[in-house]
Amino acid sequence: MAQNRRKKLGDLLKESGLITEDQILLALEKKKRDQKLGDALLELGVITENQLIEVLEFQLKIPSVSLYNYPMDTKLLSFVSKEFARRNLAIPIKQESNTLTVAMNDPMDYYAIDDLEISTGFQITPVIATKEDILQAINRYYDLNDAKDEEFLYEGDDAPAIRIMDQLLQTGVHLKASDLHIDPNEKSLLVRYRIDGVLRTERTLTKSIQSALTARLKILASLNITESRLPQDGRIRTLIDQIPVDLRISTLPTVFGEKIVIRILNLQNALMKLTDLDFSAYHYEKYQKLIDKPSGLILMTGPTGSGKTSTLYASINQLNQEGVNIITIEDPVEYQLEGINQVQVNSGIGLTFAAGLRSILRQDPNIVMVGEVRDTETAEIAIRASLTGHLVFSTLHTNSAVAAIPRLIDMDIEPYLVVSSLTAVVGQRLVKRICRDCKTEREATEFEKNIFQRRGIDVTTITEGKGCNSCKHTGYKGRMAIHELLVIDDDIRELIIKNNAASKIREYVKEKGMHFLIDDGLMKVTKGYTSVEEVLRVALDE
Repeated sequence: MAQNRRKKLGDLLKESGLITEDQILLALEKKKRDQKLGDALLELGVITENQLIEVLEFQLKIPSVSLYNYPMDTKLLSFVSKEFARRNLAIPIKQESNTLTVAMNDPMDYYAIDDLEISTGFQITPVIATKEDILQAINRYYDLNDAKDEEFLYEGDDAPAIRIMDQLLQTGVHLKASDLHIDPNEKSLLVRYRIDGVLRTERTLTKSIQSALTARLKILASLNITESRLPQDGRIRTLIDQIPVDLRISTLPTVFGEKIVIRILNLQNALMKLTDLDFSAYHYEKYQKLIDKPSGLILMTGPTGSGKTSTLYASINQLNQEGVNIITIEDPVEYQLEGINQVQVNSGIGLTFAAGLRSILRQDPNIVMVGEVRDTETAEIAIRASLTGHLVFSTLHTNSAVAAIPRLIDMDIEPYLVVSSLTAVVGQRLVKRICRDCKTEREATEFEKNIFQRRGIDVTTITEGKGCNSCKHTGYKGRMAIHELLVIDDDIRELIIKNNAASKIREYVKEKGMHFLIDDGLMKVTKGYTSVEEVLRVALDE
């Protein structure tokens, strides 16, 4: 093996000018036990996986390959066990006489190459592929073989169902999917994953496994196996490939059997810091001052799935210190937080948000988080709690931060109570992030220039994703938040007391220079983080 191929990854990356010695030291300090340096650098966001592959390709003269549409020879899978493939992120893709080509995430893993040469008897030629590509290929092709082998002929044997269920969940975690859908059709089962907010069909399963698969899941989630005519909900806390996850299970009877949706919460990524939430410097500074106050009511608004809970958790986690008593009431408790008292709503036994909140206030709290303001009673208690010296966080479903004010008043809350308790409202949406590996600049169109000019921003070039293997040719990878922050000042209080419409309040805050969702979004477009289409999809051009 050439001398260059024995070099360390850190040295190769440094020679390519992609990272500094300091970044290597930081990655070495932060990396988990047994974690490879490359993975630690990716986690820190210092480099992208495609940059890593380009360096290895150039420096080691090892070609890279995209397995997305690669014509795989599945007969070769018999040479390498699925366990070995998963553990070493290596999958055989081609054989020519005595040479076996193996796609590897780390072509410098000489131990794995030696093991393969001994176990297969072939000369091994490594090519480079992304981790996600390899894991997807393993899940897709080995699973197909598993399914063909089993054919699910034995009604009483649920081993295939257990194996398939495990594979579906592993794939979900590796693809960073938020939800896994198992949709029954007349003659098959469709498996779809929601990735970056969009559902994507991943595979089709044979109809004969449907009942065993559903039963397996119900057993895990402690649901009633005999009940298939009513919807059921449950949850499972488990480890998938050493990653702690919380799974929310929901079953729904359809004409072709029970549809299953599994919400996947990766507990490793659960707890974000405020600095990880994509706040602009302007919003971050303002929000930080607000949550440092000893009392008041702070509301998060936005549709389901806009990351409100993540922002709430990051806020209370930042305030979580020994001298502070923090209590939450949630439905359901999304993530369990160290040192914070969390209460789960249980309407069946009368533990509603309102009842729970009343009891919480007798527990001498400093900070209270109410999962959602759903009714007048909850709103009233939350408001009174904020007036008696507590800092209260909650969420409300409205289209904008300003719309939270009329919503509270529509709930029959007296305007004077809204005025004296409400400190701020944060509006939040999620937009897709432009893929770092294929982002490119182009001239802004007249339409785009117009949109920016209306918000007082001048722009000549726009960043967009061309589409590459890394982002499955979508141009986007991952998501980020855009925000608006309405801070309630004395003038707004006066407008509320005089029963002014939301439009009057909007006019006033616009004059005062409030950054609306669209302003924050467009500023993030100018920084090359997202696209105009994405911002217009979630924010109104007010």
